[in-house]
Amino acid sequence: MLFKNQYYYFIAGLPDFTFDSMKLPFTVEEFVDMLEEELKPADLRLIRKYFLKHDNYNLLHLLENKDAVINLAGNLPREVLLEVISKVKEDIPVKEKGVPPYFEDFIRRWLSEESHQEGARVWEDLLSSLYMDYGIEVKNSLMSGWFELNLNIGNIMTAIFARKYDLMVAKYIVGHNTIAKLIRENSNARDFGISQELDYFDILQRISEESDIYDRERKIDKFKWDWLEENTVFDYFNIEYIFAYLCKLQILERWVKLNAEEGEKVFRDLINSLKNETKLPDNF
Repeated sequence: MLFKNQYYYFIAGLPDFTFDSMKLPFTVEEFVDMLEEELKPADLRLIRKYFLKHDNYNLLHLLENKDAVINLAGNLPREVLLEVISKVKEDIPVKEKGVPPYFEDFIRRWLSEESHQEGARVWEDLLSSLYMDYGIEVKNSLMSGWFELNLNIGNIMTAIFARKYDLMVAKYIVGHNTIAKLIRENSNARDFGISQELDYFDILQRISEESDIYDRERKIDKFKWDWLEENTVFDYFNIEYIFAYLCKLQILERWVKLNAEEGEKVFRDLINSLKNETKLPDNF
């Protein structure tokens, strides 16, 4: 039998908070610093895999400009990322510790002749797709499920709004899990061919009908929060509890930083950015 690491004293000392809390017990950055001190090596490696999204950002920007400012929340320092890029250019095997295998694949695609013909968002989507596929394969059911949940939510919302504004649905779908494939294959079907595969499709469809962007985003995050609660009912002192705590802390941090007025501005800016790149209708 495989016995998981238990963190009785650490978890017992963590302050409680709810989705509607108005104050953070500490920031995500502070909590991650705590985890660096408390977690066993195998569990810490797992958490670091989750934060590869920051390394994705850094890799993309260093490919564009080796002197670019990077996000310090990433796992890999600038020197390592530049070394990886250099090795791929010279066709030298990449063996740097902590570098995910999809980095090499992405860099090779970037360096290909086709890279000069692609827009920035295409490359962001490709890297996101590779990251999601990698995350779903993580050997931890909760983290793997969390990756897949976020992938499905993002793809379903994207598909709904892309079709609403007569855009090519398949072009905006990322990842290669079952739901992503079904959406690409059934972009003209009312339910994209997934309502029988995904028990929460109807819930997301109702959320997508929310006209207020701020409220819609908040309902999506509440749905994610509830998923974390439901999937950690019997987790008390293990890495699954800690990972769920981290994800909920990220959600809370997002909303504590935003009041309704600021939130509307942030999401309007996001939509305006999408409009500029995809020429969406003005009322998107």
